[in-house]
Amino acid sequence: MKTRKWFLVAVALMIIAALVVGCGGKDSGKPYIPVISKGFQHQFWQAVRQGAEKAAADYDVEITFEGPESEAMVDKQVEMFQTALDKKPDAICLAALDSKALIPLLEKAQEAGIPVIGFDSGVDSDIPLSTAATDNIAAAALAADKMAEMIGDEGEVAVIVHDQTSRTGIDRRDGFVNRMKEAHPNVTIVDIQYGGGDHLKSTDLAKAIIQAHPNLKGFFGANEGSIIGVLNAVAELGKEGQIVVIGYDSGQQQMDAIRSGAEAGAITQDPIGIGYKCVEAAVKALKGETLPKTIDTGFHWYDKTNIDDKDIAPLLYK
Repeated sequence: MKTRKWFLVAVALMIIAALVVGCGGKDSGKPYIPVISKGFQHQFWQAVRQGAEKAAADYDVEITFEGPESEAMVDKQVEMFQTALDKKPDAICLAALDSKALIPLLEKAQEAGIPVIGFDSGVDSDIPLSTAATDNIAAAALAADKMAEMIGDEGEVAVIVHDQTSRTGIDRRDGFVNRMKEAHPNVTIVDIQYGGGDHLKSTDLAKAIIQAHPNLKGFFGANEGSIIGVLNAVAELGKEGQIVVIGYDSGQQQMDAIRSGAEAGAITQDPIGIGYKCVEAAVKALKGETLPKTIDTGFHWYDKTNIDDKDIAPLLYK
């Protein structure tokens, strides 16, 4: 009987512990802020998480950080947001995979008086009080200028983007494409494809583009997964040194490619700053402070000439 009694007690304790964890910090006495990311599979999102956790420690709040397994899983992210709402958080931070899909749930959050802060990728709504993000249009325009300069301001180039539904995907595509049209009319963009941020899918897409356009002079990858796919394709087809490759974000493989010369350079964001600023903004919202609609977290061009500079190195994640 004693054994059975202690077994039942142990089970009860496990259930209680699970319920406490499920409350996401609501019973800790600290404000609870779920941080819902676009994913977690890339090193970029791990750096964002690092920044969010630093802000949580500095401001004495509790956060959870989660995202779908793939940046193509919009429905999964919608489910995550609903689950977060069900926990009645004090505020929510969101990097939306789709600029429209989450609007009905954002309206629910607004009705419940839960402040929403965007990060990395905004939505087509004024409900988020602020969004901490890179100026992706300007950053991609700089990538276009660098590409044009390196290919002699003429020739064929191609683009792999992570998606055409998120604000980052749309802005990086349009920033690159529109800059080319406006400032570099002799550069022709022969193809734009969408790899879902998945490096394997992006590899296959990039290989098909290269094979279809033997005169291709340049290739832009609009996020970490996209550019890794481009690098893989260029290497597998023996085109290293023949195609100017320009990327976005960092990560070990991309940094190694820049050091070796396989990649000409890339745009770096400040992922740790993005994570920190979104949680910081959520805390300020809970205090009733007025926030700017956008928090520009900055961007920089880096290549093998400045990759180790003191102003660049801290922004690169491995």
